[in-house]
Amino acid sequence: MTDEDRDGSFIVDFVGGAVGHRLRSGEGRGQALAKAAGLKNGKTPRIVDATAGLGRDSFLLASLGSEVTLIERSPEMHAMLSDAIARAKAEGGVYQEIASRMTLLHGDSRELIPTLSPEVVLIDPMHPPRGNTALVKKEMRVLRELVGSDPDQTELMKVALAHATKRVVLKWPLRAEPMPGIRKPSHQLLGKSTRYDVFMILSETTA
Repeated sequence: MTDEDRDGSFIVDFVGGAVGHRLRSGEGRGQALAKAAGLKNGKTPRIVDATAGLGRDSFLLASLGSEVTLIERSPEMHAMLSDAIARAKAEGGVYQEIASRMTLLHGDSRELIPTLSPEVVLIDPMHPPRGNTALVKKEMRVLRELVGSDPDQTELMKVALAHATKRVVLKWPLRAEPMPGIRKPSHQLLGKSTRYDVFMILSETTA
């Protein structure tokens, strides 16, 4: 997902590191995120990643064929993502193909989502710190310093639920209480430390 360049600076890397390994492992649409986003039965929805962060989830979804719009409001994080996408395109081959399906926007998702008519919105707000490996701790520390604590996450969820045409996916800590002020999800997919709360939009559930 991330790496350090030669002078020790923190970068986002879609070609090497964890993201490249994840792509080469070929886990495909059987992963929980892909299922939560609706990549099944031949469907490849258009997705807005409203909290792009380090871009790992967006890259995975784009690798499975979805057109993904990443929104990042931190100027520093946006610059790192832009550089990572450019390097993936320059790598050529499958990386170029995947990166060509990724569109990066700089701004506030609450303002941009209503202009995009997304089928699926993915929201992965900043969660309370939890101790795992040193790598995860470092990534999360850097990300937290750049993007802050997402105090407006409930408002963002409400905007997403009002404008997504198929579903909203909330990536949330496995054992955390539901986000306050938001309706109960239609269903959940559980991982080892993360769960995906899936909110189906009525038009899709009745189709």
